Amino acid sequence: MSVSALMELLLVPGLLPAALLTLGVLLVNGWTDAPNAIATAVASGALPFSAAAALAAVCDLLGALLAAALFPAVTETVLDLARFGGDRQAALWALCAALGAVVLWSTAAWVFGLPTSESHGLLAGLTGAALALEDGAVDVRAWTRVLLALPLSMALGWLLAKALTARPGKPRSASFCRLAQRVAAAAMALLHGAQDGQKFLGIFLLGLSLAAGWERPAGPAPLWLTALCAGAMALGTALGGRRIVDTVGRDMVALDPSRGLAADLAGAGSLLVCTLLGLPVSTTHTKTAAILGAGRRPDWSVARSIALAWALTFPVCGLLGFLGAKFLLFFL
Repeated sequence: MSVSALMELLLVPGLLPAALLTLGVLLVNGWTDAPNAIATAVASGALPFSAAAALAAVCDLLGALLAAALFPAVTETVLDLARFGGDRQAALWALCAALGAVVLWSTAAWVFGLPTSESHGLLAGLTGAALALEDGAVDVRAWTRVLLALPLSMALGWLLAKALTARPGKPRSASFCRLAQRVAAAAMALLHGAQDGQKFLGIFLLGLSLAAGWERPAGPAPLWLTALCAGAMALGTALGGRRIVDTVGRDMVALDPSRGLAADLAGAGSLLVCTLLGLPVSTTHTKTAAILGAGRRPDWSVARSIALAWALTFPVCGLLGFLGAKFLLFFL
């Protein structure tokens, strides 16, 4: 897409707010979601928080760039999820409502230090906003992949962590585990970028397509757009998310270096499998399940509050997306 064509599309009512909201959600995603990738490394003392956040930011950026070029199946699933109909202006305002729902919900969860999933908030918001349109629709097959991915990623994270912590033999030294955790935390952040970078790149492509009057993108994402999305998410990661790190890595379970390493490896392995299968999964859910599987003496009150936030994400974001779309379409 040429610069002149892009400038023309930005004049279409609704596209510029949708683009700015997408960048805002990417920033919030890096701020509130990526900290899950480094929570165990910080909690076990493998990395100080500032160094871990910087490492996650770099790996987030690389993961988003590599996945968009090599494994774009997650983007395809997001694009298949909902249809916004033929009225491009109404579709763009509905897209704005979906993104606004994610920002509101994620910010509320961050205030309480709860790790919620922008991925699931986005999918629910898109669905609610599409259903608010007269000619909007939802693809049941795409939602089947979403609902399959949720238990699969959590079960893989839990089972792999259990298997790694139960492995017999001479235990590794704490110094070895801390060194290995740095590599594992980098892998978690890389795969977070691969997953969530693709999802929001798909939203950017959807907005551009709707502005041009198409239902789907005409071709692959341009490099500049991929870099823009990856950079916004990496910036959010670099800003921190310390409260969520404390909740997941310290308050919920007791983690020593070996168990922290097991959680990192299990989470990364689960994300890798789902990314290759094109399943849009939540880094938050995957990593938290892995931490619960690897940790000792879990604080189930903390785990229950996290589970409650997860359970509310789909209905709340879906409702916010639906009501937001109705509101914008009524007034605009």
